[in-house]
Amino acid sequence: MRVNAEERRFAVLRAIVADFVRTQEPVGSKMIVDRHNLGVSSATVRNDMAALEDEGLIVQPHTSAGRVPTDKGYRLFVDKLAQVKPLSPAERRAVQAFLDGAIDLDDVLRRSVRLLAQLTRQVAVVQYPTLTRSTVRHLEVVALTPARLMLVLITDSGRVDQRVVDLGEVLTDTDVAALRNMINGALVGRPLAAASAAVAELPLTAPGELRGVVTTVSSVLIETLVEHPEERLVLGGTANLTRNAADFPGSLRQVLEALEEQVVVLKLLAAAQDPGTVTVRIGEENESEQMRATSVVSIGYGANTVLGGMGVVGPTRMDYPGTIAAVHAVARYVGEILAGR
Repeated sequence: MRVNAEERRFAVLRAIVADFVRTQEPVGSKMIVDRHNLGVSSATVRNDMAALEDEGLIVQPHTSAGRVPTDKGYRLFVDKLAQVKPLSPAERRAVQAFLDGAIDLDDVLRRSVRLLAQLTRQVAVVQYPTLTRSTVRHLEVVALTPARLMLVLITDSGRVDQRVVDLGEVLTDTDVAALRNMINGALVGRPLAAASAAVAELPLTAPGELRGVVTTVSSVLIETLVEHPEERLVLGGTANLTRNAADFPGSLRQVLEALEEQVVVLKLLAAAQDPGTVTVRIGEENESEQMRATSVVSIGYGANTVLGGMGVVGPTRMDYPGTIAAVHAVARYVGEILAGR
């Protein structure tokens, strides 16, 4: 009997969450009885609501007879989502077609943000692939002049870094080819941290006539391979927050300012380490005080290893099943696309 009472109370909580997310109005017992086929009387629902309120899962706004979910209530609701509502076949085809049209990494990430913002009607954010999780695919060495080289480093995540190096001495085409082979031999297929260590040792094994050039090129490459402290983010759909300004009483400006501070957003995405698992942080669970009125739904993207994080920021009153499904699906497609490049 106790289990049944618990299940029934959770059904009441689920009904309150669903109606409040949809209507933005506090939910009363009569509304629940009328809209949700729970098979119990209004009196029973009122008792269940009183129990849910005692547990801190719902609260009564001062002016209303209805109830709204608390952060704790949303957390229980999210934790008990038995399965993620999958995207419809039409939505999946649309996602795939939209992302498949991307021409390069920048375009993939820009499209992902636009798509997530449209699917969820929230703010979408995607982190550029972090270098520490990437491996080197290739280093191209291009002679701009006999004494000037351009180095083009390409990682498995599709990230491209270019550096120009002034050598102070002249190289022949044969020297450039030897340099290219030597560096690629040390770099290709290695994670960036290991590649950096391998490049640092190259001057020790370089032939005497190339040692000075290899030392110069190595020092430039090490700078490129070491993690950039300022990771880049792509943000989209910020205007969606202003559509529901009532969800952020007195704090919308704080939220917008926090989104401009990349450090805050990067911390939110840092929890997303697993490409298969969506992380949901609700209200007070967010470390940053500016983000306490929001929920953050995030995931790591990448086929085999996590290249970066992506997610959605919105009010705590959000469609969690739909948002989780959208974040999960877009991350999966982005991982597949980058793996195929």
